[in-house]
Amino acid sequence: MIASTNVARWTWGRDDESADALVLCMRDLLAAYGVLSANGFAVGQHAVRVSVTEAGGKPRKPLFEGEFTVPVDASSSTESVAQLVGRVRAGMRAGEIGSVDAFVECSGALGLGASSFADYVVVDLVTKSDVWLPYDLKGRPQPDVYAANGPRLSALLRDLSEVLESETDPGEPTYFAKPTETGAENFFHADGTAWDVWGSFEELTRYGVFRHAPGFGRIGYRRMAEGDVRYVPVQGGHAAVLGYLWASDFENAASFEPRDVGDDVTYRAGLVWLERLRSAHDRGLSPSAALAELSAMPDEKGAGRVDPASEPCIVGLDSLRELASGGR
Repeated sequence: MIASTNVARWTWGRDDESADALVLCMRDLLAAYGVLSANGFAVGQHAVRVSVTEAGGKPRKPLFEGEFTVPVDASSSTESVAQLVGRVRAGMRAGEIGSVDAFVECSGALGLGASSFADYVVVDLVTKSDVWLPYDLKGRPQPDVYAANGPRLSALLRDLSEVLESETDPGEPTYFAKPTETGAENFFHADGTAWDVWGSFEELTRYGVFRHAPGFGRIGYRRMAEGDVRYVPVQGGHAAVLGYLWASDFENAASFEPRDVGDDVTYRAGLVWLERLRSAHDRGLSPSAALAELSAMPDEKGAGRVDPASEPCIVGLDSLRELASGGR
């Protein structure tokens, strides 16, 4: 299972005055990346995002922001580091480097980052997956999955500690798990059963996306309404209802109400509809005009579609949410 936020995080940090912040960050990032590659966690090419900010001043001004492809044979050799550093410097504007941050998504399960500032460099490894845990995020035992992945993670953490010459520092417990020096642990009830953190936290986090617009509600349509809304059902495969697309001109609001936000198919479909609504808003469409336009769209990216014969119904948003949660 893949959560929306980190399941666990581990870091390796140390003081280092041997080079400037850019070199330190790129060197340790490539060193750690090489370890992931050797352990089978980084196969093929991956994109690394690099951000360099200027020293002093608040807010700190960006000197560089860009993305590069990490070669399959990337390593922390002087040549590899110099090549990546050179590409960043070539695109930088003039200014004293204050801090450098880099991140690479190595797989669907792991992300690798590095940061450097004030003669200090830190590497962090994050995961949003539960494959390293004895129980999945719903509290169900997964002995085969754990046996296949738990030892691999332990070996990876050990190797990273050796290469980076720093002890593994487990991050703080998250909503989902407790990181340790050798992996991560589930949370348990007093009776010894594993906690269903998916239902307790992940579903609430996912649902919040459909109820609260980004930028403290200032970006796109509002996703809340006090009065009535116009809505149409969105159907997926086998005519199953994935959720409801709704709009209110009076409150400049529109969103997607998912039937089962814990279901990955429904969740991803809902995100597609939110993207479409954001596009309609940015083009100046009213919520009702967006509803009409989106209702005519074909099924793309598994988002489902609105039945062409379906006419918008009017109901209070609370009632619509009851309809969605009731499974009717």
